[in-house]
Amino acid sequence: MASSSLVDEKHDWSARRVRDTFLDYFKERGHTFVPSSSVVPLSDPTLLFTNAGMNQYKAIFLGTVDPASDFASLKRAVNSQKCIRAGGKHNDLDDVGKDSYHHTFFEMLGNWSFGDYFKKEAIEFSWELLTKVYGIDPKRLYVTYFEGSDGLEPDLEAKELWKSVGVPEDHILPGNMKDNFWEMGDQGPCGPCSELHYDLREADKDGNYRNASSLVNADDPEVIEIWNNVFIQYNREPDRSLRPLPNKHVDTGMGFERLVSVLQHKKSNYDTDVFTPLFKKIQEITGAREYRGKFGHEDPDGIDTAYRVVADHVRTLSFAIADGGVPNNVGRGYVVRRVLRRGARYARKYFETEIGDFFSKIVPSLVEQMGDMFPEIRKKETDIKEILDEEEKSFAKSLDRGEQMFEKYAQKAKVKGSNDLPGDDVWRLYDTYGFPVDLTKLMAEERGLNINDKEVEEAQEKAREASKGDKKAGAVLVKLDVHDLGALENMNNVPKTDDSTKYGRENITSVIKAIYHNKKFLESTKEVPEGEQFGVLLDRTNFYAEQGGQEYDTGRLLVDDEAEITITNVQVYAGYVLHTGYIKYGELKVGSEVIAEYDELRRHPIRSNHTGTHVLNYALREVLGDEVDQKGSLVAPEKLRFDFSHKTAVTDAQLAKIEEISTFYIRQNSEVYAKDVPLATAREIWGVRAVFGETYPDPVRVVSVGVPVEDLVKDVKNPQWGKVSIEFCGGTHVKQTGEIKELVILEESGIAKGIRRIVAVTGQEAYDVQREAAEFGEQLNKLEKMPFGPVKEAEAKKLQLELNKLSISALTKTKFRDQFTKILKSILDEQKAAAKAENKKVLDSITTYFAENEASRVLVRKLEWSGNVNKAISEAIKTVSGPKGVLREKSVYLVAASEAEGKVVHGCYVAEHFSSQGASGPEWASHVAKIIGGKAGGKAGAPTAIGQGVHAHKVDEGVEEARKWIEQFKI
Repeated sequence: MASSSLVDEKHDWSARRVRDTFLDYFKERGHTFVPSSSVVPLSDPTLLFTNAGMNQYKAIFLGTVDPASDFASLKRAVNSQKCIRAGGKHNDLDDVGKDSYHHTFFEMLGNWSFGDYFKKEAIEFSWELLTKVYGIDPKRLYVTYFEGSDGLEPDLEAKELWKSVGVPEDHILPGNMKDNFWEMGDQGPCGPCSELHYDLREADKDGNYRNASSLVNADDPEVIEIWNNVFIQYNREPDRSLRPLPNKHVDTGMGFERLVSVLQHKKSNYDTDVFTPLFKKIQEITGAREYRGKFGHEDPDGIDTAYRVVADHVRTLSFAIADGGVPNNVGRGYVVRRVLRRGARYARKYFETEIGDFFSKIVPSLVEQMGDMFPEIRKKETDIKEILDEEEKSFAKSLDRGEQMFEKYAQKAKVKGSNDLPGDDVWRLYDTYGFPVDLTKLMAEERGLNINDKEVEEAQEKAREASKGDKKAGAVLVKLDVHDLGALENMNNVPKTDDSTKYGRENITSVIKAIYHNKKFLESTKEVPEGEQFGVLLDRTNFYAEQGGQEYDTGRLLVDDEAEITITNVQVYAGYVLHTGYIKYGELKVGSEVIAEYDELRRHPIRSNHTGTHVLNYALREVLGDEVDQKGSLVAPEKLRFDFSHKTAVTDAQLAKIEEISTFYIRQNSEVYAKDVPLATAREIWGVRAVFGETYPDPVRVVSVGVPVEDLVKDVKNPQWGKVSIEFCGGTHVKQTGEIKELVILEESGIAKGIRRIVAVTGQEAYDVQREAAEFGEQLNKLEKMPFGPVKEAEAKKLQLELNKLSISALTKTKFRDQFTKILKSILDEQKAAAKAENKKVLDSITTYFAENEASRVLVRKLEWSGNVNKAISEAIKTVSGPKGVLREKSVYLVAASEAEGKVVHGCYVAEHFSSQGASGPEWASHVAKIIGGKAGGKAGAPTAIGQGVHAHKVDEGVEEARKWIEQFKI
C-alpha cells in the first residue's frame, strides 16, 4: 500500500506553495514579477527553445534595450521561466525517464538585478530564503565560488560574503571554469557564478550529517545543485576576449522541480506533486499498475520509466504547442514531433494503450495543475488537444508496421551474429515509418543493439542525392491523353478507379492495375529508367485527385521493406486516377498488392481550407447579397483562394462583417455532413450553392455545414436552409468547423471586370499571421512612443519596408497603414519644427555675435552637428547674403562635422569689403576643402559657396584654415 500512496501523498510544501513563496519573497523586496517569456523564441532563429531564464533579458545585459520599452526602467525582476531542453546544444531527451532528475520541460525560478544590487544582496537573499523561509537545514547546504582561470582572478569577494552570512569555511568550495563561470553561448553576457548544493542523505542515528564537500560537482546523485547565482560582469566577444560590461547584473536560476523534491524530502523529482497528479491521470486512462518510483533493474516491466517519460513529454508538448511550436519536419517543429513519437511509442509498448488521442486525455490534468501560473495553456487547451490528436493519428498509421519492420531488422542482425543495426535500416524506419533516429536508438538499446551514426548519415545523404535526381526528372507531369484513354478502355483488366475511400482517413490496401511511362503501359517499375517519373493506376485509391479547385494528395504506395513509390501528384482522367511519382527502392509490378498511404499532414490543412471556403462563400452571400456567384477557387495546404462576381471592391466594413460571420460559424463547431443526392432533388434545396455553368454528376454530393443532408432532402423548400452553408462539392472536409480554428482574409482584389478575389488562411497558418501581426503591432507602438530623432527616422524606414512585405489580415494591414501614416506625419512635422528651430538657432548665433562685436567684419564658426545642420547652414548663408539682409556687410564661414558619420558640411559668404579685394566664396571654400576633403560648389567669383567634406577628424584644422585665409586680406 505504501507505494501506491506515493501518488496520493499530501505535502506541507506543495509545488504551488513552493513557487508562490519564491515569487512573493522577491516581490516583497522590490522585484517586479515578469511573466515567463514564450518557450518558443519565434523571433530568435538561433535558439530552438528557451532554455534559461535570462534569455528575455539579454538586451538589458548588453545595453541594447529599447528605451521606449518597460524593460528600460526595470531594475529588479522575479519569475518562473518555462524552459525546454530537447534538441540542439541543450538536449536532455535521451535521459528522460531513466533517472530521477532529467526533464525536457522544467521551470527555472529566478531573481534578477539590472545594474542595481550585486553579490552582497544576492547571496544574502539566497541564504535567507533557503534557510529561514523554506527552513532547509544549513548543515546540508554547500556553496561554491569561482577559483579563477584564464587570467581571471578568483572570486574571493563571493567567498567572504558566504562566510559573512554564516556558511562554515569547509562548506565553501572553489570551482573551475566549467562549473563556476557561466556563459550563455559562444558569445554574449557572462561572469563568475556561485552555486548552492544540497545533500539528500539524511542524518545518521545520532542526528549528525556527513561532510559531503568532496562530493559537490562530482556527479553524486545525492549531492545536487539547487541554485546558481550568476554575477554578470563581462561580455564574451566574437574573438573570445572578455570585455567588462558597463553595468553589473545578477542572474539567478533555481530548478523548481529540484527545490520541490528537497522540500518534500524526496530523492526523485518525479516523486513530488509536480508529477504525481499526471501519474494519477495516466493510470486512470490506461488502467496500468500504480507508479512506484523505481529505476533500472528495479523497474523490470519498464512501467515506472514509461510513467516518467509520458508525464515529462506531455508537459513539453503542451507548452511548446501553446507557444506556437507546432510539430513539423524542420528545426524546433521536428523536435516537438520527435518528443511526441517517443512518448507515443512508450505509451503503446508499456501501457498497451491505443494511440490516436492518448496525450490529449492527460492535458486537462496538466491545465488544472499549471493553468493559473501559465494561463496560455488554459487559453490554448483545445488547440493543444487537437494538434496532439492529429499528430498521434498520423504516427499511429505507421507505428505498428514500423515496429514490425524494426523486429525484422533486429532479427536479421541477430541471425548474422551482429549487434549492429545497419544505417540503411535505421534511415528506412525514419523515411518510411516516421521513426525519429533517437527513437530507433532507444528501441535498439532495449534489444542490446548498437547504431552507427555515421552509417545513418551516409544513408540519409544517399537518399537525399537520389531524390534530387527524381525531382529534376519530374519537371514535366506525366499525363494520359486521348490515345492512352482509348487503350485503357480496351484493357479489360484495368477498371476505372474506385475512389470512394478518398473521404476516409485510413490507409487502404490496393492492387496495381497499370504502370505508365513514356506513352507505354509497362509490367514492372524495373522498365522505368532510374530517376524518371511514371504513373500508376490502382483498382481503388484513398488519394484525392486534383479537382473542384482542391489540390491533389501526395504520399506513397508501398510493400513494407520491399518497395516504395513516392507519389507527388494525383490527377483523374475519365474516371482513371493516375498516381504520379518515382520509385524510391525495390520493384513493383502489375498485380502487386500495395499499401496506399496519403500524407495526412498535407491533407489536414487542405480539409480546413476547403470547409473554410464554404464558410466564406456563405458569409459573402450574407454580406454582399444573393447575386454573389462563385467564379473559381483554389484549395491548397497553405491558403485558400475564392473568386466571385461582385461589381465593386469590398469595403473594409464589409470585410470585417464577412470575417465576423465566418468566425461565428467556425466557433459554433458545427458538424459537416456530406451525402450523394439525386441531382434533380439537390437542385431544389433552398439556398444551395453551385458553380454557374459547371456540369455536375448525378447523383451529386451535397455538403452541408450544420444540418444533416437527410433533413435538407426531407424538406427541400424550407427557407431556414438559407441560413446554412449548402454546396455541391466533391472535396474533403473537416468533421466539425472547430477544426478550422480561425479564418483570416489576407487580401481582397479585382482580377477582371466584375470579378473579385479573396485570399485567406485557416488553422495554424491563420495563427501564424495573427502572431506576425501582433509582433509588428508592438513594433509600431514602440515606434510611436520613441522620442523624435535619427533613431526614430531610421526605424520608420525599416518598418515601412517590413509593412509592405507583411502577409497578414487585410483589415489589420489597413489599420497599420493608417497608424504608420500618422507616425510618418508626426515625424515630418517634427523634422520641419526641428529644421526651423535649427535655422533660427544658427542665425541667432550669427546675429548675436555681430551685435556683441559690431566692429568685426567676419565670423568663422564651428557649429554643433545635427541632422538638420546642413540645411541650417544653407539657410543662414542665404539670409546673410540676401539683398535685404541686415548682415549683408558681414562675411561668414560656418562648419559642422560628425566623426561618427564621417561627414563635414560647410558654407560661406564673402561681403563686398573682401570681394572688392579679390576674395570669393568658392575660393575661400576650396582652401578649406583641401583639408576636409570633398568639393565646394559655387560659380567662380560668386560671393557664396556650399560644400561637403569627408575628413571629420580634420574639422578644427579646416576652421583654422578658413580663419587664416580671410585674415590675409585687409580687415
